[in-house]
Amino acid sequence: MKSEGKLRYIGVSNFSVEQMERARKIAPITSLQAPYSLIKRDIERDILPYCQEHNIGVIVYSPMMSGLLSGKMTRERIDNFPEDDWRKRNEEFQEPRLSRNFKLASLLQDIGYPYNRTTAEVAIAWTLRHPAVTGAIVGGRRPEQVEEIIGAAEFRLSESELEQIEKFLQENP
Repeated sequence: MKSEGKLRYIGVSNFSVEQMERARKIAPITSLQAPYSLIKRDIERDILPYCQEHNIGVIVYSPMMSGLLSGKMTRERIDNFPEDDWRKRNEEFQEPRLSRNFKLASLLQDIGYPYNRTTAEVAIAWTLRHPAVTGAIVGGRRPEQVEEIIGAAEFRLSESELEQIEKFLQENP
């Protein structure tokens, strides 16, 4: 389809390095869509370096881990999730991980406070700091939520703030 001019670029979603290798033998990949957040970092090991090496842009999704790093998640809200909400059964939304994730969100809030940035903006900005990441897909239920996250596009974390976050993650795996 690309050679016929029916599409300009080829993007893939949730591909492993092995799958991208197979696909690249057929046609060049321009973009990968993958989950990435301070809580879900597994793509740092091989996928992000591979994409960077092969000039494949990465558009991450769920940088706030489905609201957990939005700064607005509470135990009460989680307790009131409908039974069919997948988060109700996800280990990150259950103890002992939940307490750790709330502490992480609190750290992000503290980092953002001096800059008048929301917890969500800090969480998103953290994902955008990686040179392989070209964009982030973020969700919202109401238009005013855009105001709470839009600043992430221009917010840059300092080296000391990145070190602070990394230290927390190492001490609280």
